[in-house]
Amino acid sequence: MFFKRKRNPTDEILASPLELRVADALIEVQAYAKSHGGGITLLEVTEHGEVIIRLKGTCSFCPISKITIQKGVVEVLKEIVPEITKITVK
Repeated sequence: MFFKRKRNPTDEILASPLELRVADALIEVQAYAKSHGGGITLLEVTEHGEVIIRLKGTCSFCPISKITIQKGVVEVLKEIVPEITKITVK
């Protein structure tokens, strides 16, 4: 495992450069999730570029969250951080 945390993703002591870039990119999509009463938590970034996130608040049970993840989160994150190989929602 490359990275797993429950701390602030901008903690440079424990964060890899890839993780920091992913955390910064998530800021771009957080505004949309928050505007709908939800949020996205970064759980892990693996050494192979897999990003594992958790939906929280209303996003965790929203019927269109899969569309939001695909169109909003995946596309934006991969555009900003092309090293991402996969995004998994837990």
